[in-house]
Amino acid sequence: MKRYAIIALLVAVAVFATYRLLKPQDGPEQAHAERRAGPLATPVTTVLAGRADIPVNRRSIGFAEPVAIVAVKSRLDGVIADQHVKEGQGVRQGDLLFTRDERGMKAQVARDEANVERDKATVAQKRADLARQKSLVDKGAGTQQALDQATADEAVATAVVKADEATLALDRVRLSYTTITAPISGRLGAITATPGNAVRANDASSNLVTVTELAPIRVTFTLPERDLTLLQEAANAQTPAKVTAFASGTREELATGDLSFIDSAVDIPSGTVSVKALFTNEPHRLWPGQYVDVVVQLGMMPGSVTVPSVALQEGQKGPFVYVTKPDDTVEARPVKVASNENGVVAIASGLSQDEKVVTEGQSRLAPGARIRLAAPQPAKP
Repeated sequence: MKRYAIIALLVAVAVFATYRLLKPQDGPEQAHAERRAGPLATPVTTVLAGRADIPVNRRSIGFAEPVAIVAVKSRLDGVIADQHVKEGQGVRQGDLLFTRDERGMKAQVARDEANVERDKATVAQKRADLARQKSLVDKGAGTQQALDQATADEAVATAVVKADEATLALDRVRLSYTTITAPISGRLGAITATPGNAVRANDASSNLVTVTELAPIRVTFTLPERDLTLLQEAANAQTPAKVTAFASGTREELATGDLSFIDSAVDIPSGTVSVKALFTNEPHRLWPGQYVDVVVQLGMMPGSVTVPSVALQEGQKGPFVYVTKPDDTVEARPVKVASNENGVVAIASGLSQDEKVVTEGQSRLAPGARIRLAAPQPAKP
């Protein structure tokens, strides 16, 4: 048995030796061909760089604030008789809010009216006296002193009537203060005085209610000092720069308004400039004090080279894209990014229109790597 195993081993050695003798040896041409073939090509997806007009957008975080807010106070001392509104109610300018006890002011106005009538009667009497004195003097039966006295009395009586009429007008104005109306349109806050409460005129420590204007409304935010030139150009443009407010941390659009204010100075500690935008806010989707994400369009970049955002890669020396070459290899091309919005990157420099960039498969690439176009994926049902 051992003898048969030795014979089989000898036969195998003889066959291998014959194969090596008959197989041609690798020459320089074969080795060069293998080196030229290199590693297997990486499947990738590519697109051509395009050209488009790209908006210049800047993002920030801001908060909504009312254009006007009024603390309603009583202009007279007295007692609240009636309350005509509820807390949180929307009101329009001139709507009735409260009625103060008006009995005292009505009595005062009635007294003023009586004084006017009384003093008008006095004026009539004094004018009659003056006419008689003039007649007597003309006939030589009167004295100049009596005529002068009658003239003075008539003038004094006329002045008293004018004073009475002024007092009456003032008290009628005060009577109008017993009805308290909304000074502006807006929404009411908490009501602090209910019927039966005594109120004091223009009490600094107490407001009857606060009215906050909701439409229009402002949004205040800041931008870096480097954007000041763009802001100034946008403010001087014939068409106001558009500002869009989004719910904080989301892409839910709340309202679109216009750039309305740029602060007159840059804040030195933060290096930012305060900016405001005005929104019509109908319906009331923006609320005073609400924080929002802000996107302001400060112009356009006409004819910008564009690629999909997925093509952009980040390296140690900054952003770059993989650009394909005619020999089916790739080059890592550094680029300068002008904007990256809504899945589209605007390239300021480093790339030309119609150059082919890689959009899928970059993770398996390196500069000089061989590539091939990936087979199209079947559509998902």
